[in-house]
Amino acid sequence: MSTLPPARTYNQEHIARKYTPGKRRMSIYWTWSYPWESQRDPAAMENRFSTMTEVRTVLWPNYETPEWSAAQFLQGIAGTLELFHRSTLSFQRIAGEATGHPVAVFQRIDQAGFKLPIDERILADTDTLMVFGLDHILSEQEAAPEEVAAIREWLKREGTCLLLAPHHDVGFTDDLEQRQMEYRHHRDALVPRQQRFGQYTRSLMKALDIPVHNMWGLRPALVKGTKEIAPLTAFRDIDKLGLLKNVPTLNFHPHLPHYELTTKDTKSVHLLARQPIDRDRPHPFTEAGNTEFNCLLWMPPNQQRVGDIVLVDSTNFTTLFGGTDSLANFWRNLALMK
Repeated sequence: MSTLPPARTYNQEHIARKYTPGKRRMSIYWTWSYPWESQRDPAAMENRFSTMTEVRTVLWPNYETPEWSAAQFLQGIAGTLELFHRSTLSFQRIAGEATGHPVAVFQRIDQAGFKLPIDERILADTDTLMVFGLDHILSEQEAAPEEVAAIREWLKREGTCLLLAPHHDVGFTDDLEQRQMEYRHHRDALVPRQQRFGQYTRSLMKALDIPVHNMWGLRPALVKGTKEIAPLTAFRDIDKLGLLKNVPTLNFHPHLPHYELTTKDTKSVHLLARQPIDRDRPHPFTEAGNTEFNCLLWMPPNQQRVGDIVLVDSTNFTTLFGGTDSLANFWRNLALMK
């Protein structure tokens, strides 16, 4: 039997997956315009992804083997976008093994310039839709009314789950000293002093009456004396979906968003987990007295929908910053969710 990995395909029309009782069909939707993001001016100081050359410089010598060279891999911003795609392959494999269905991957505007809004072409064969909010606010990606209507109708279908993953909002102020404080807190040289994400997911949250706002870019605390991320403060008694079963920690990432609740209605949205914050360096959020940030939320079904809504950051589905057994358990729990 061949030990070679399967052949890879690209730029083909999606083949619908047949419904199988108890087996979720999962889909990733990257909210970005790949052309807009990849063609940002590398001289711009803010609100852009790093080029692959910058990644190689900062993380040297991690990417100094031939497969990452200019002869084989894109060296501009497009290369970094491809790193994101590659980083979800482990999740796709584990979820595919758990469900028996391949994880479909869509982009709002892809490399070839095809625009794909969220409509029946995506929703018809999807049970769990994962909306990865990594579009820069400047690109002005907004959910159209037709998309909102399609998602509302889809959420009336039994067994659906909408996972929203708006990323961080670093340096949203005009105060340059505060931007520098945020930068020194997260300590990631690849993140500019201002990097604002999530306009598409924000527009969806507003349209769907989801009382959550993504803020900041916070560095998780580590277990003292180690490089291991500190355990979650988990509220397992209200975790009716079982997302946190055998999940003491999520993924380490130096700048994770705080999912601020904009309502006091604890029945409509449940906080399932908080993440302790690294307090070695100051940040406006910790200076205000906070020691943890909201990292996992669940909105149970209501009178308008039978589907669930989950909020958790997209970096928890990537391996760019490592991976653990706990994270793999989280992926399986989501894939096998009843």
